[in-house]
Amino acid sequence: MTDPALRHRQARWAGWASLVANTGIVVTGGAVRLTGSGLGCPTWPRCTEEDFTPHGALDFHSAIEFGNRLLTFVLVAVAVLTFVAAVRTGRRHLVGLAAVLAAGIPLQAVIGGITVLTDLNPWIVSLHLLLSMALVGLSVRFLQVLDRPTPAVGGPATWLAWSVFAAAWVVLYLGTVVTGSGPHAGDAESPRNGLDPLQWSQLHADAVFLYLGLTVGLLLCLLAVRADRAAVRVVVLLLVAELAQGTIGFVQYFTDLPEVLVGLHMLGAAILSALTTAALLRVRHP
Repeated sequence: MTDPALRHRQARWAGWASLVANTGIVVTGGAVRLTGSGLGCPTWPRCTEEDFTPHGALDFHSAIEFGNRLLTFVLVAVAVLTFVAAVRTGRRHLVGLAAVLAAGIPLQAVIGGITVLTDLNPWIVSLHLLLSMALVGLSVRFLQVLDRPTPAVGGPATWLAWSVFAAAWVVLYLGTVVTGSGPHAGDAESPRNGLDPLQWSQLHADAVFLYLGLTVGLLLCLLAVRADRAAVRVVVLLLVAELAQGTIGFVQYFTDLPEVLVGLHMLGAAILSALTTAALLRVRHP
C-alpha cells in the first residue's frame, strides 16, 4: 500500500471514530439524564467540593455522572487523532474541519459544566445536546471531504436537500424544548422550562411531518432526474430512519415516556443528524 493511501485510510478511520464517539456521548449523556444522575457530581470542574473524583461520595448517580465526564478524555483523544490524521493528508480543508471538531470538545465540556452549575437548566441542557448533534454532522462532512471532494452543484434537488436539512434541525430543536418541559430532568430537584408539554409535542410532531414530507419530495425528485444511485440509497435510508424515529416518538408519548424508549429516541436523533447531513452532501456533491 502506498504512503498516501495509508494516510487516507488512517484519516477515514479517524473520521469514523469521531462520528461514533460523538454519537456515543449523546447516548451516555441520555443515560445520565434518564437515571436521574445529572447532579451525581454536584459541581464543576470538580466532582465534589473537595476533589475531582467522587471518592467517599461515590454512589450509583455519582458513578454514572463521573463516568460520563471521563468519556470527555476519549473524545479528546479521538479529536487529536483526527486532527493529526487530517494534517498527514496535507489537505487544508480537512485540517480545518478537524480543528473545528477538536474545538467542539472543550466547548462541550464548558457547556456541561454550566449545566451542572445551573442545576440542569433545561435551556442549557438543550445546547449541550444540540452541540453534539452538530459535531455528528461535522464528522460526516469530514468523511465526505476526505472521500469525495467534488465541487458543489445546485438545482432543485439541492434546494430540496437543504430544506430537509433545515427541517431536521427544527425537529431537533423542538425535541429539546419538549424534553425540557417533560419529566426527565436529570435530577428530582431540577427545574423544567414551564412550557406546556402537550402543545409543544404537537408542534414537534407537525415539524416531523414536514421533515418526512420534504424527504419524500427529495426522493421523488432524485428518481425523476435519474440521480446518482448512492444519493437515492442515502435518502431512502434517511426516510426509513425517520419512520422508525417517529414510531418510537409516538409510542413513548403514549406510554408515559419510559426511559428505554427515550434513550433510543436520543440515539435516533443522532443517527438522523448523521443521515440528514449525508443526504445533503450526497446530493450537493455528486
